Amino acid sequence: MTNGILANHIGIIAIGSGLIAASIYWLMMSVTIAHIEAISGLVPFDMRPAGYGPTQAAALLDALGVEGRAYYLSHQLTLDTLYPAMLAVTLIATICWLGQHRPDKRFIRIGIALSGASALFDYAENLGIMTMIWSWPGVFGPLVYAASSATILKSISTTLAVLLVLFLGFHRARHPKATRPL
Repeated sequence: MTNGILANHIGIIAIGSGLIAASIYWLMMSVTIAHIEAISGLVPFDMRPAGYGPTQAAALLDALGVEGRAYYLSHQLTLDTLYPAMLAVTLIATICWLGQHRPDKRFIRIGIALSGASALFDYAENLGIMTMIWSWPGVFGPLVYAASSATILKSISTTLAVLLVLFLGFHRARHPKATRPL
């Protein structure tokens, strides 16, 4: 019975969580990330999908100053605590919704794993950023490389999960009868 209820409402969950995630993302991009870029003149850690090294991390943290680092902690990381979970729920619900009638559930399992990994790596990235800010000016290489690795892995897993959503949506649109019960 629970699976039937979930199957009937998974589309609503996907759309609702997607709207919430998109709203948080818009707020981060237009307010908090924009503010961080404006005061530092540099791209924030969150927006560096290829990662960063100790020199780049030190330059950003120094350019932020005391108030900018406090803003990063209080505003950006607060929003970025909500966003990964909402994005993961959106991706998982959308993948389940688009793939619910596929006979092969492998893509759904892979998509769920990628979506969950995306959120976990985003949280690891946030912890790394938080630790770098708290320990400034004593930021050391291994911490920067760990946070940067989390950023890269977040970017890869998110991209793969979104590509899987697009693949499932494209397949469902091209083969509507094959993905729906008779």
